[in-house]
Parts: sequence; structure tokens; C-alpha cells
Amino acid sequence: MSNVETEPAELRCGATVDGGRPAGKTRPTALPGVEVLTAREVPLGGPRAMLVRRTLPQRSRTLIGAWCFADHYGPNDTATGGMSVPPHPHTGLQTVSWLFSGEIEHRDSLGSHALIRPGELNLMTGGHGIAHSEVSTGRVPVTHGVQLWVALPDAHRAAARNFEHYVPAAVRLDGAEIRVFLGSLAGDTSPVHTFTPLLGAEIILGPGATVELGVDASFEHGLLVDSGDVRVIDTLLRPAELGYVPDGTEVLALTNESDGAARAILLGGPPFGEEIVMWWNFVGRSHEEIARAREDWEASSDRFGVVQGYPGNRLPAPALPNATILPRSNPPRRRPAPER
Repeated sequence: MSNVETEPAELRCGATVDGGRPAGKTRPTALPGVEVLTAREVPLGGPRAMLVRRTLPQRSRTLIGAWCFADHYGPNDTATGGMSVPPHPHTGLQTVSWLFSGEIEHRDSLGSHALIRPGELNLMTGGHGIAHSEVSTGRVPVTHGVQLWVALPDAHRAAARNFEHYVPAAVRLDGAEIRVFLGSLAGDTSPVHTFTPLLGAEIILGPGATVELGVDASFEHGLLVDSGDVRVIDTLLRPAELGYVPDGTEVLALTNESDGAARAILLGGPPFGEEIVMWWNFVGRSHEEIARAREDWEASSDRFGVVQGYPGNRLPAPALPNATILPRSNPPRRRPAPER
């Protein structure tokens, strides 16, 4: 998915956007170790824009592992709120598309032509440069899902274009149904290639169910709740909230406190030790790198290739901000004081 805001914000940790409005916020939690990030609504496109709920990036947290962007959308009536994103560019990242409902047609400049369907992972690598389009087919009345980005580490941020499709099997454990689309969890491992260790999984909890998941203690984790109320360790998350758990945790206890089923996306990875510059659809390391990517896109450079079969024009790049785009990382990590 493109970040098709007409004036995409570049956030530095501790900054605000839109004349001082916080870029997302953190609400108090029951357990200091679990940070709850609330979403901000962002319109994608013009007057009939699809609204998304964005939890990454924001003021208090830029990354969870290498996960640098999380949009959560729907359920929307496809006829009036479906996805229609013209060809647009990406650099320095991988896009992860995951649907709960709907059907989206994907085309890219690698020549890939695929459908995104519920429970099926589409992962696209756009290191040096790639372009793609995404359009709801209209065959399914409701569009509902998440779009996630992964920042590529410095050694691989010019990686070649690539596209992978994977359908994970459901793993059932203690009243939970788990689909692991990246990394390993609950005894299942995804074969999909990533450039840093990552975890990505959909978890559906039955009413009142509790599941204890053994996780890699070197990972930090984020749980994005789609539906239901889910308690993570000792903190309750509501729909569209993302609960951040720092590294050092070996077991994640999740409890559905709803009368019906609850659904969430679990993300994870070791803390990403690099600062990034992220603007529009580009992830880089400097303002100059971002400006060059924009210039290449506007000039129809071979860097991004051509999306064949899309019946329309490319998406133009917005104007760069009238300031130098600064690198950002997560806030300094605070460790508890040693006992005396």
C-alpha cells in the first residue's frame, strides 16, 4: 500500500504533526512493561479516501524490531471504501499485505500479478526501487486488513526487487488459532525470507480463551488488536490499540476478555539498531537519499520500472517538506534501577 497522504508527515521522536496534534499517543497501562499505543486516523487519497488507523510510526515509538509502519483498515464496504491505489514507488523496505476480508489485485514492476486474499501473505521487497498498484476487485463486499512495512537493514537496503506469496496453515493451541506468516511461533515456521529476524502472526482467540506463547526473549513485540478486548500479560488492549512489550520477555500470555472471538496481529523482532529516515513511500538514511528517490520517481527513472496492466496513471510524488528530514529511532531504552 502507498502512504498516499497529500502531505505525508516526517516525524522525529518527541515531535508533533499537523500544527501540534500528537502523532498518536500512549495511554496509561496497568503494567509499566507494556506500552499501549493508540492509533490516529489517516485518510488515504482524495474526497472518497479510505480511512486507516495508523499505530506505527508515531511520537513515542518509531519501530518494533524492523517493523516501521502499521496501517489497520476496515471493515469497509468495497463499493464505497475499497482500495484503489495507482502505481507508486518504494525503496528500502518490504511491504507485508494481510487481509481479514476482501480481495485485492496486486501488480508490480517485477512483473508480478497476484491476488491478496484473507489468510494469505503477499510480501514485496523494494530495496533499490520497485513500483506496484493495489486495487480491490469488487468480488468481495468488505475490505478489511492490515498493511505493514519492514525497514531493511543498511547492508541490504538496496536489495533487488522480489515478491513472495505464502499461505500459512492454522495452528490450534489452547483455544487459539494461529497463522504464522513470518518467523516462528507455536511450533510453526514460515519459509518466507526476511533480512532481519522477524515474527508476524495472526491470532484468533475464542471467547474467554487464554494462550501462553513462548517467544524469543531477544525480540521486542507488538500486539495489534483488530477485534475484541485482549489482555496482554496484565494490560488490556482494545480494538485498534497496539501493545508494545520490550525484549526480555520469554512468555506472552494473551487472554480474550470478550464475549465473542478476538483477533490480533503479533509482530516482533530484535531491536533495530539503526536510525532511519522515512517519508512518503521511501525508507532511507538521509534527507538527500529520500530527495533522490523522489526525483528518480518523478523523472520516470528505470530505478522503479513500470507496472504493466494498470488502467491509469502513476501516483505523483508529493512535494518535499521545506526542511531537512531528520533521522529517527526509538526513544532511549529505560531499564529498571538495580535493587539495593
